[in-house]
Amino acid sequence: MAGEGPRGDRPKPRLFIDADVLFAGSAAPSEHGASLVILRMAEITLAEAYTCQQVIGEAERNLAKKLPGVLPTFRLIVDRCLRVVPDADREAVKKLAGLANPVDLPILVSALLHDCPWLVTFNTRHYQPGHPKVSVLTPGEFLVQVRDLLARMN
Repeated sequence: MAGEGPRGDRPKPRLFIDADVLFAGSAAPSEHGASLVILRMAEITLAEAYTCQQVIGEAERNLAKKLPGVLPTFRLIVDRCLRVVPDADREAVKKLAGLANPVDLPILVSALLHDCPWLVTFNTRHYQPGHPKVSVLTPGEFLVQVRDLLARMN
């Protein structure tokens, strides 16, 4: 990854987390699911994970309906693992109309505004045709890319 830090450190991967990944990580039956692994990477500062208020609201509503017992875990994950940023403003979203499903476009725009080259979601088709500066990947696909990055660091 380009642009090493002041001590020669490589920058951390910056990724944007969608609601379905946050839901899956919060409800994970084990520590081995890709969604939770990614969130734990952010918790221990191996990655910088961002999300926006829209994502938090969607994940929380879905968990409250389907799995209310995991809401405390969800809140802990949000506090420990994520940088929650404001939703993208309407003008920024309007400028990029057509790059994603209208409901999900603000999430893609937020990823762009916060320089996240990866948007992690299970609903990759919702982000088509997408933007060239953001790769939309499933959690498993993102972890494969992280493994490749680590392998090239030797």
